[in-house]
Amino acid sequence: MPVIPQATIEQIRNASDIVDIIGSYVPLKRAGTNFLGLCPFHKEKTPSFNVNPSKQIFHCFGCHKGGDVFTFIREFENLNFLESVQRLAERARISIDFEMTPGQREEGSLKEKLRTIHEQVAKHWEMTLANDASAQIARDYLAKRGVSEEAVKRFRMGYAPDKWDNILNWAKSKKHDTKLLEKGGLVIAGDKGHYDRFRGRLIFPICDEQGRVVGFSGRVLSTEQKGGKYINSPETPIFSKSRIIYGLDKAKRPILDTKSSIVCEGQLDTIACHLAGIENSVAPQGTALTADHARILKRYAEEVVLCFDSDSAGQQAALRSLDDLLSSGLAIRVAVIPKPHDPDSFIRENGVEAFRHLIDEAPGFFDFLLSYLCQIHDADSDRGRVNIVQAMREAVQKTDNPVLIDTYAQKLSHRLGVAVDAVRAEFAKRKQKFQRVSSVQEEKQVPVLEEKPMAKPNSVDFWLLKLALTGESPTDWLESRLDLQWVTHDGIREILHQKFALFSENNSATFPDLLGVLPSEPHKKLATEAVADGRTIPNPARQLNDIVLRLRNQFIDSRLSEIQRELVSSAADESRWPELITERDELKKLMRDPLEPLAGT
Repeated sequence: MPVIPQATIEQIRNASDIVDIIGSYVPLKRAGTNFLGLCPFHKEKTPSFNVNPSKQIFHCFGCHKGGDVFTFIREFENLNFLESVQRLAERARISIDFEMTPGQREEGSLKEKLRTIHEQVAKHWEMTLANDASAQIARDYLAKRGVSEEAVKRFRMGYAPDKWDNILNWAKSKKHDTKLLEKGGLVIAGDKGHYDRFRGRLIFPICDEQGRVVGFSGRVLSTEQKGGKYINSPETPIFSKSRIIYGLDKAKRPILDTKSSIVCEGQLDTIACHLAGIENSVAPQGTALTADHARILKRYAEEVVLCFDSDSAGQQAALRSLDDLLSSGLAIRVAVIPKPHDPDSFIRENGVEAFRHLIDEAPGFFDFLLSYLCQIHDADSDRGRVNIVQAMREAVQKTDNPVLIDTYAQKLSHRLGVAVDAVRAEFAKRKQKFQRVSSVQEEKQVPVLEEKPMAKPNSVDFWLLKLALTGESPTDWLESRLDLQWVTHDGIREILHQKFALFSENNSATFPDLLGVLPSEPHKKLATEAVADGRTIPNPARQLNDIVLRLRNQFIDSRLSEIQRELVSSAADESRWPELITERDELKKLMRDPLEPLAGT
């Protein structure tokens, strides 16, 4: 994987003032030397989100999220660290020279060229739709479908003229290499030369999660036009159909806020939902969700509501999505749109509130499946009942959840009018633990252990941490006077250990540098909470000296008590007495010695 040099990361950090960055996402108001706002990571009415410009960190005293500017972008945009650095680099107009092998550098260069040319082609087709006489058929179609100018601009719709060489000629005028167009799937190599892939179609640019154009989908505008209703870009170095979700770049924040994603069947349905204010809507590239789609949605959502068309193809697509959605851990509901509607036409005819009601009342997947099976099989015939029970058995067994399996055994028993024990016996047959075959393109996942909440520190340990991380407290004095075993809180002990190690290598290291080496999010939250805590400390040098002395003496008292218990114990090992007595005498002597005072005390 390409690596960003540490010097470049520091350059990007220094160019990204945390108040400016967070202020572009969250309204902030000055409160003394810091800034306050409503936390974007949890719902609150009273501001508890604190941004510290001097330390270049943020901390929420409500949900306890905290970190530096990279952490904020990573958490808010749901990116990984590399993507968050790239996002801030683009904002600061800082180019990144990755540390890469020659092969990685060549691949990266190709992807960048393809993204550039796709962006330019998208703009070319946008202009064609807006201004070209040949695009009247597309403008008429959009007007007929009730697609507003706002929607056209927001989703960057375009028109590909019905010509074999429109993009070829445009590319020549821009001096683009035809082979590059072919690698991007924009033209096709034929026996007589290259020709345009997209011709005479309404164009929907397809963007990745960062909003960069990586492919296109083209819809026919005439029933007489040859070819499929939709054609999409082929697999390219920047576009993979199974890993791209239409509209996710615009929907990911609303999905994070609602913990839910509405999955439509097509682009126009997704656009209609967004324009109606239902912005957590997306669409896969094709009707059925793939394992990769489900895994990507799981980053943002806890549940999906499948909202495919009411025809047979749409319902079959919902059924095909089950395996991958279950394996991802997503909860599943299915919104059934009354025939002959799709979400777009239903919203136009019945209004957005009626559509919201459909979404809110959408049944769970297995309730939908039970109703669907009773529609396609005769529940009054023996054969129909057997088919329904077998199909339900195969589906619910995939959950490997005994409570859910028994719940639907009871529901099915009631629906079919048969004994529940008979259904349970049928459900118990050929039970297999569901395992999905991994997609060949799925990223290798490293199991993530759930981080346990960190225990709240006592006041002495917390003030030690605050004093150690703020002000002008000299790290060398603290490291030479404080034995970390005196600190009772594991998290604070680890933070101070990392601080001492970091500053021994680089005495000009900053607080964000320290956050970068802390081992877990709970450690980072505790560190930012200590720094962001607004309480002032009178005479901090004396306070730090007194706290270290207090911790030392508490530790000595505790250890002396342990030694005394061991000396008087009937089970004591007499051979250890000399060692224990020596340690006791040394501890008593240490307690009588004052600490070398810190300057300013």
